[in-house]
Amino acid sequence: MRKRALGRSGIEVPPLIFGGNVFGWTADRAMSFRLLDACVEAGLNAIDTADVYSYWVPGHSGGESETLIGEWLKARPGMRERVLILTKCGMEMPGRGKGLSPAWIARAAEDSLRRLGVERIDLYQAHRDDETVPVEETLGAFARLIEQGKVRAIGASNYAAPRLRAALEASARHGLPRYESLQPHHNLMERAIEADLLPLCREQEVGVIPYFSLASGFLTGKYRSESDLDKSPRGRRSVAQYMTPRGMRVLAALDEAAARHRATPAQVALAWQMAKPGITAPIASATTPEQLAELVGAARLALDAETVAALDAASA
Repeated sequence: MRKRALGRSGIEVPPLIFGGNVFGWTADRAMSFRLLDACVEAGLNAIDTADVYSYWVPGHSGGESETLIGEWLKARPGMRERVLILTKCGMEMPGRGKGLSPAWIARAAEDSLRRLGVERIDLYQAHRDDETVPVEETLGAFARLIEQGKVRAIGASNYAAPRLRAALEASARHGLPRYESLQPHHNLMERAIEADLLPLCREQEVGVIPYFSLASGFLTGKYRSESDLDKSPRGRRSVAQYMTPRGMRVLAALDEAAARHRATPAQVALAWQMAKPGITAPIASATTPEQLAELVGAARLALDAETVAALDAASA
């Protein structure tokens, strides 16, 4: 499976990154292990998680996803050398802390390393911007982690273009490590980053690894009517906003492209992202082996320019 460079970091990721927010939530321990095994076997060896996953589940406090990944690594001798671990800090860990202060970054990193059972995180990301802390202090904290060998490279998530540019300029000005990746919200229904963030990342050679790549499941084609919104807990909460004439145009274009390429709408939606200049690799999750097989198919699907243009037009 082809690889793409993540910024200037020297890290190469597969065309699709597996989202680990499902581990310990919608995928139990046994299924999480099955999915992780299958990911590596298929060549999808980059796993994205965060310290806060999955604090929102009753009885959870955060760290559940990292803990399961750590248990899986411990149960698979030699596996650490085969996978890339991407995690994040900065969101509130209930009762413990939040933000991007040097003190919290240092503590959060130690906690993540312990839960994961690893000596180094491949990509450590600021989960959300923290404007209460000067960017130089945040970057300095990340620099110390890199110097200590605890982090290989750093990235940002949910940053606005002006703040990302400010961080990149601060890195250059002070000789600090720079954000090598951006993790933004982007898919066929959410294209705002194409106005400013994506051009900035292309200009500065920052990798882009979007989340919510399937628009909370809408782009799978599972939701096509008001009654379909009750098919899952997130239907009315997250998908209802896309049940518009524009959304229906996008689904129609996905159906046409899927028939043409002998693929599924979800595979086409992910392949569209992979074909966009500046996108390094979308993040997508699965909770069953069958869903994972669909992601693997997406990673191997190449769309022609005519299909990409048709999808661009439908989602404009």
